[in-house]
Amino acid sequence: MKFGGTSVGDVAAFERVFHIVSTQIEKHPVVVVSAMTKVTDALLAAFDTAKKGDFAAAFASLEPHFERHVEVARAFIAEGASNLFDAELQFAREELSDLLMRASRRSLPLAMLKDAIVSYGEQLSSRLLAEVLKAKGVNARQMDSRRLIVTDDEYGAAQPIIDETNELVRLELRPLLDAGEVPVMGGFIAASRGGETTTLGRGGSDYSAALVAAALGASELQIWTDVTGVMTCDPRICGEARTIPVLSYEEAAELAYFGAKVLHPKTIKPAVDHAIPVRVCNTFEPDEIGTMVLAESGEAPNKIKSIAHKKNITILRITSARMLGSYGFMSALFQVFERYRTVIDVISTSEVSVALTLDNTTELDKIVTELERLGDVEVEPGYGVICVVGEGLRASTGMAAKIFSTIDDVNIALVSHGASSVNLTFVVNEDAVADVIKKLHQEFF
Repeated sequence: MKFGGTSVGDVAAFERVFHIVSTQIEKHPVVVVSAMTKVTDALLAAFDTAKKGDFAAAFASLEPHFERHVEVARAFIAEGASNLFDAELQFAREELSDLLMRASRRSLPLAMLKDAIVSYGEQLSSRLLAEVLKAKGVNARQMDSRRLIVTDDEYGAAQPIIDETNELVRLELRPLLDAGEVPVMGGFIAASRGGETTTLGRGGSDYSAALVAAALGASELQIWTDVTGVMTCDPRICGEARTIPVLSYEEAAELAYFGAKVLHPKTIKPAVDHAIPVRVCNTFEPDEIGTMVLAESGEAPNKIKSIAHKKNITILRITSARMLGSYGFMSALFQVFERYRTVIDVISTSEVSVALTLDNTTELDKIVTELERLGDVEVEPGYGVICVVGEGLRASTGMAAKIFSTIDDVNIALVSHGASSVNLTFVVNEDAVADVIKKLHQEFF
């Protein structure tokens, strides 16, 4: 059972988590928890402040967040009762003070310090949740994820070393589960073989949970969040959005990649590989069913399951006569993006030009400079990607025509269809995104 940051945001949230865990004790749950809402952002901001040399302000900025943890502890743990959380918090304060001081002096590699600092969100929330569950009569025990998940030392987005991780997870958690204990661990954090703290990157808590589920051969992976499953589109854009009962892994991966923030494809991959069903549930409405993600899901009657989108997209067009009938051009092109570790979302090619979209433009200037050696480069910001997802989309006749005729008054800048059997992706002006989604939702749902 993985609980996201909003699921452990305050006293009421911890009460809800206790209720959800305690009603599923007979299933021998392992609980994986994210940092409390806003804590990761606060730690990152403190790191940035310290990096500029202002250690005192960096440390002071964390005080309100320490206080939020204390408030929860006070609400559940009787005064005078044994409370391991207080000691943990005191320890965390001292260590964070030391790490922020090092960041301001830059006495250790910054990437390493950043991971160490940001790991305290999960260290504290997992210790706090374990203590709250114990105080409420659940036989819980906090486990340090850094003793369970082994990664390489690519700070900020470390890759797990699967065999070693599986071995440790089984070794440490199986005996606890057999003894009827509920292990509680922080998601997102891990350690390198050398024992240095690392983090798994965005969506890392889901990833931690999927790794543990795979290692233990769990019957189900539950992702507890603040929405009821995966929706037919973003409910903030279209109020008529509703929960999708069943998705295939492939559909979920496409949706997640294009901005349906509920699931990140990489994060549930270990569960996918071991055919473990993934259920997306809402902590605020625990009795609602949510979305089940399975290996196979079958086609929806109208073929479409959901419409995802992503804004702040930049289109790059590279035109070069050298491309005509030559091999090696694409390889040279992709190597530029590889060098700057930049992901391409959508790509479309013709005889002499390639158009592609990026949502990460941090290295854009350097990328463009290198691409100009290959041909003429045009950069057009201000677009949005819309991704229509459903099993059997590629194979169904007239589907693309129906989709595009629904929005025939909108200019489409780029289309990608046929690469995946479950999606049709196209790019429109950012200002048109909401309108396009509403029209498509109206037509198909």
